[in-house]
Amino acid sequence: MTSRRILPDAAAWAWQRRAACRGVPETMFFHPDLERGSARRARDAKAKAVCAGCPVILECRRHAIAAEEPYGVWGGQDEDERRQIIVRRRRQARRSIELGRMVQDV
Repeated sequence: MTSRRILPDAAAWAWQRRAACRGVPETMFFHPDLERGSARRARDAKAKAVCAGCPVILECRRHAIAAEEPYGVWGGQDEDERRQIIVRRRRQARRSIELGRMVQDV
């Protein structure tokens, strides 16, 4: 019997060791409950500034989109920006499936 790994192996997360956010309080990247408006925009801007100089920004962004991280700033993108990308990708995938079915029906 084989067992399934619940967590990814350490190599999958190795990029995090090089992240500019290491040692930065997580509260900079994840908003407190009910934070809105200018306070949220200001905190997001500070978090994105940390991300802007990060050597692993693309790895972080790829992870957040692939894992559909629902909260926080990851790879220089906030949750709303990532949600737009995820929704767009889902639409494109549905269209591809529909086109594939149409081609098969021809």
